[in-house]
Amino acid sequence: MAVFRSDPCGIICIIITYSAVFYADYVVIWHLVIPAMSNTLWGTFCVILFNLIVFLMTVSHMRAVLSDPGIVPLPKNGLDFSDLHAGRTIPNTKDGWSVCNKCETYRPPRAHHCRICRRCIRKMDHHCPWINNCVGELNQKYFIQFLFYVGMASCYATTMVVTSWVMDPNVTSTYKHTKLIHSVILIVECVLFGMFVIAIGCDQISSILGDETLVEQVKKEGIRREKKSMYSLLQEVFGRGHPLGWLCPLFTETSK
Repeated sequence: MAVFRSDPCGIICIIITYSAVFYADYVVIWHLVIPAMSNTLWGTFCVILFNLIVFLMTVSHMRAVLSDPGIVPLPKNGLDFSDLHAGRTIPNTKDGWSVCNKCETYRPPRAHHCRICRRCIRKMDHHCPWINNCVGELNQKYFIQFLFYVGMASCYATTMVVTSWVMDPNVTSTYKHTKLIHSVILIVECVLFGMFVIAIGCDQISSILGDETLVEQVKKEGIRREKKSMYSLLQEVFGRGHPLGWLCPLFTETSK
């Protein structure tokens, strides 16, 4: 089920993301590769590789944006929550299910209500404006893939800036000024996005291996689950397929 939020902040973040990506692609091709490596196979290889990274980043991002993060379905028939409206607390069930007083429905263990999505999300980690969606049980894999490819694109673009100046040091003075401006802007962009995805990526991996989402950490709910191996915890997010396929956003692997 495809979803898309009409949150203005999320839409602006998506526009910023793709503006930065298209600008980086433009600079790498027209100001770094073509002037310095247009007559070599190395230049062709660099363009293809960078655009492959951009393609995988785009696919993973769009899947994170449009995928159902794990929305808890609303009951077809209304449930009686008169006790809830009267101010009385409804206790959790023995198997961990609880009642959401906003959705007015039962929700499974580790599900939390998102005030922006206005729904309960299974195993909700946080709401991310950069994907205009919640990061939850069903799309966390794509979110981490997106972070990974943004990091790769940032490192590769930075490498291309250095390589271009080394391979073409005798650039004309007129064009040198333009190339320098684009190179500086691209480096700043790569550093900012690179630092951001490293911080968020480390936080995501830490949450997975600790078996505790960001929401659970903030609410200090504590870990009351059976301890699992690191590999099993990673499989819950990335699926039961081979680890080499965990970073490929083109296929869907079930974690069940």
